[in-house]
Amino acid sequence: MKRETRRSVRELAYYASLGLSVALSIFIGLAIGVYLDRRYDTTPWCTFIFLGLGIAAGYRNIGLAIKKTRKY
Repeated sequence: MKRETRRSVRELAYYASLGLSVALSIFIGLAIGVYLDRRYDTTPWCTFIFLGLGIAAGYRNIGLAIKKTRKY
């Protein structure tokens, strides 16, 4: 395989996994918030806080991907 082709395939794999990492970060934040709300009876505050943190982490992942593409 040519060097350029390998690089392109590697970049495509990275961007394909980016969607999964964004979705996972949001889901993990939501799950932690729901767990803490149920444990300490603080409905819905922890859910909102940790959902917001999960969304922020997802945007951070997107920002890092954009930063990585601008390097090349």
